[in-house]
Amino acid sequence: MNTLKSYAAAGALALAALAPRAASAAGVEILDEGFDNVASLPGWTLVNNSVPPGTNWFQGNTGIFGSQSGAPDAYAAANYLGAANGQGVVDNWLITPLLTLSGLTSFSFYTAHEATPGFSDFLEVRWAAGSGGGTTAFNTLLATFGGVGSPYPTDWTAWSSNLNLQGEGRFAFRYVGSADSLNYVGLDTVRVVTAVPEPSLYAMLAFGLGALTFMRRRQAN
Repeated sequence: MNTLKSYAAAGALALAALAPRAASAAGVEILDEGFDNVASLPGWTLVNNSVPPGTNWFQGNTGIFGSQSGAPDAYAAANYLGAANGQGVVDNWLITPLLTLSGLTSFSFYTAHEATPGFSDFLEVRWAAGSGGGTTAFNTLLATFGGVGSPYPTDWTAWSSNLNLQGEGRFAFRYVGSADSLNYVGLDTVRVVTAVPEPSLYAMLAFGLGALTFMRRRQAN
């Protein structure tokens, strides 16, 4: 009986150790946004902290360039008019819906800009844990595009990262800089896939623990 009990306990511990691996191996897509209609994005938040505030993120302009996928104008865009009349400082935010993440999370999107001599676009990608509102919560910088020594891609370019995130939170895209130095950027195909446990593995784990409990009861009797 003691030997059988030891094997059952070892099996239960082995299954418990495998559980995190299985959770990270499988995933569920919780966000897939192609920006068919920027004016009515479900759950997204547009915040313009520019001084003075001008135009928010808007529907892509096919006269500048087309989308990465979908309809020609199916992407989100921002430009120097984020500050009124293109004068001042642009600080224009596009924020995802509130997401619930459960471990290893894949976050990806495409971005591009219109290359015009004398202008330099700049985009920050940020993360904020929790359900609180406001742009000040986005204190984790994940990536930047543009700026000194980092040319902004002129063709649609994919960016992706695997992040270990638990609980609620949001991603944000911040188009920022002096209006007279900015031009035009696009954002497309934003996807978030987060880990989920495999039901079969957890059923096995529950069975192992149940068997161990049963043997303990028999031993007590």
